[in-house]
Amino acid sequence: MSNDQYYGGQQYDPYANGQQNPADVTQTWEGQTWDTQYQPAVSYDQVQAARAPEPQEAYPQPYGQQAYEQQPYASHGGHAAYYAEPVPEAAPEPVAAPVAPPAPAAGDGPAYSSPTTSGNTRITDAQRARAEGRSPIIDPGMRPAALTAVLGLLLAGGASLGPYGLLVPLVLLQGLTAAGWFRLNGMWPARQGIALAFLGGLVADAALLAAGREHAAAAILGTLGVWVLLCLVLQLRSHADPDERMYGLMATIASAALTVVATGNLGADPDAVVVGGIAVAAAVLARALPLPGPVSAVAALLASAGAGIAAGGLTDLGSSGALLGLGAGVCALIGLRAAAYDYPSRFVHMTAGVALPLTAAAPAVYLLGRALA
Repeated sequence: MSNDQYYGGQQYDPYANGQQNPADVTQTWEGQTWDTQYQPAVSYDQVQAARAPEPQEAYPQPYGQQAYEQQPYASHGGHAAYYAEPVPEAAPEPVAAPVAPPAPAAGDGPAYSSPTTSGNTRITDAQRARAEGRSPIIDPGMRPAALTAVLGLLLAGGASLGPYGLLVPLVLLQGLTAAGWFRLNGMWPARQGIALAFLGGLVADAALLAAGREHAAAAILGTLGVWVLLCLVLQLRSHADPDERMYGLMATIASAALTVVATGNLGADPDAVVVGGIAVAAAVLARALPLPGPVSAVAALLASAGAGIAAGGLTDLGSSGALLGLGAGVCALIGLRAAAYDYPSRFVHMTAGVALPLTAAAPAVYLLGRALA
């Protein structure tokens, strides 16, 4: 059969457009092969079909298909195509509303609040307690009272040994006072303020020991004035808000003042310190008894006066120790009342609740001791 074909009455040459005839190309083969002289005839339709482009997909893959789920979709011609549907987002889970802690039962004891990390930047525990119909006052209880009694007896025993024997329990009292007052005001942690107040007490102790008991007032007041000025200078360098800065200043000055005032035990007459320490111990133990409020307060005052009489008989004060013991008992109750205010925490009770009765009684011990000696 010839390579020439007739199409429409004319001779048709499929290689007339410049393509090379495979029959004119000499092929070299190694090994066994077939006859290269025979070439099959190629029709016009076969050539056009070979040159035609490949059919494309009827429905191309959309861009970003990986972000969607593909589902089959019936189309024409029996071919399968796909369409994209957005994946529905999961509905957010409902957030449970915060539930207020239940009020403590009558027999559960005091319910302590969680400590705060700054000043009065939120509603106080006392305000929450009033809103819930509870009292914002929680007395420290028997355990802090027992620790106060032990510390008071240590002060009395140290005073009988001399000023350096009194110095050890006095330093412990000053440390508890500085830490407890800051936590009582809701400021925790406040390491710099606590350290500053405690250092003021140590400086007052050193100044009094250097100047002598006869110059105790000058040593205490001089140290207090210097420390108030130092607190002002340090607070002026603070970058806190004005309200918070003022609140921190007041807390620092009050803590330093109380810590320095506790030095009055070191400057008082030793017999007065003995009577005052024993009277405060009796007052706080009587106040911690499970009695009604007014009855408990009266019992505490009677106990302090009786302890003053008993301790005065052991010293040169005699019966006048009753007056000193009563005065120390009144100041001790004021210190307990301050430690119980504003719905405090257990840490407050174990620091301020222990130290403030003895710290508050220091001025009475100093003044009444000098007057009655």
